[in-house]
Order: sequence, then structure tokens, then C-alpha cells
Amino acid sequence: MTAPIPRDIPDLPPIPGHVVLPPTVVPARAVLIPARRRLVAVFRGLIAALAVTGVTIELLAGGSPTTALSHFTIQSGILLALVMLASARCAWSAHHPLPGALTGAALFYVVAASLVHHLLLTHASSPFAAPDGTGTAWQTAATHILHTALPVAAALDWLLLTPSGHLHLRHAPVWLLYPLAYLAFSLARGELLLPGSQDRYLYPFLDVDQHGYKIVLGNALLVGLALYALGVLLVALDHIRPDPLRRPR
Repeated sequence: MTAPIPRDIPDLPPIPGHVVLPPTVVPARAVLIPARRRLVAVFRGLIAALAVTGVTIELLAGGSPTTALSHFTIQSGILLALVMLASARCAWSAHHPLPGALTGAALFYVVAASLVHHLLLTHASSPFAAPDGTGTAWQTAATHILHTALPVAAALDWLLLTPSGHLHLRHAPVWLLYPLAYLAFSLARGELLLPGSQDRYLYPFLDVDQHGYKIVLGNALLVGLALYALGVLLVALDHIRPDPLRRPR
């Protein structure tokens, strides 16, 4: 026989209704497994080797290594070499790519150094242009590597091999913090060196002895505005260029 069913059933917790979970956005990198891109890794390794070659030649043939390391071009070349080596490792090992803000910053600095060199320091119409024929053959080779070959290679890697759409307008003013710090370093370095010292001011548009602080700060402001425009241009290009990692449907 079965036990009688009691008339009074004890209270049970209420059964919840249909629970509607809020929509969530899952980033693509959380569900997509990166593929090995060994040819990309080799290309980035070659860019890093090119940067190291240019920096090494400049350090060995450019006089004092301390002075050479004080140049914005050398510092940006070292940064690009480190970023390219890390990016090559990510591509070779199928790791997620580096943050777009970091790769964009490395490109921004080498392109900025290249534009300053070609438009302000070597262009015939520039009041800050240096006379032709200065420097040894090794220094000339380093100049072409760091100011022409390296920026072009870095730009090709960014345009053709780097995921797009990862840069934002907020990155442009952040990228300017390093040039601003370099300006402070350059002026402080000039104040610490004795008047008349060779290479007291490494860039003629920042030469306080020749132009005074008022003109130098004005030059720095104009260069800073131009660099900000360059940063905004990179962000805009990042959002209109095709994504090389997007598979066709």
C-alpha cells in the first residue's frame, strides 16, 4: 500500500520564471584561436634586424654612443625593434597580437622621425637643413636605413599584416607624451652641457643658443601640432583600411 498523500504540503521555494540573461558581447579574440603566421614573423624579424643594423652603425660610426642614443631617431628605432621582435614571436607562436596602441605608437614614432628628417633637416627649402655631404659613408647608410627604409617597412607591416580597427582618437594625445618628454630631455641636456659644446642641442630647431627659448618653444609647438595631425591620420587610416586577418565569407 502507498502512504496517504497529506492534505497540507509544506511550503516549497517558488519556482522562478524564465530568467532573461542580459546580452553580452564576447570579443572575437576570446573565441577565435590565432593561427601561426610564420612568414609574417620572418618579415617582422627582418624589420627588427634592419632597425638594429641602423642603430648599431650609428652607435659605432656616429661618434659618442651617448650622443647617438640621445637622438629621437635612435630611441624610436630601438623601440620599433623591440616591438617587432615581440610581434614576430606572437605571429610565430600563434599568440594573440600585441595591443594596437603599442604597435601604432612604434609606427608613429619612426614615421615622425622620418618626416622631421626629410622635411626639416634635409629639405632644401627648410631653414634648419644641414649642408649636404656631411658624415661618413657608414653614417649615410645608417641615415637611409633609419629615416627611409625602416619607416617604409614598418608602414607596410602595419598596412598589410596588422589587424585594423584597433586605434582610437584617444591614442593620439597619449602618443605625444613621449615627444613632449623628449623635448624636456633635450632642453635639460642642453642646459647641463657647457656652452659651446659639440652637439649641445641635437636638432637645429631646438637650438636655444641660436634661437632662444621663445622661438624654440614656438618651433616645438608647431612640430607637436603636426605630430598630433599625424596621429589622427593614422587612426583614420586604421578604420578605413581592410583587415588582413579577416577571412572572406
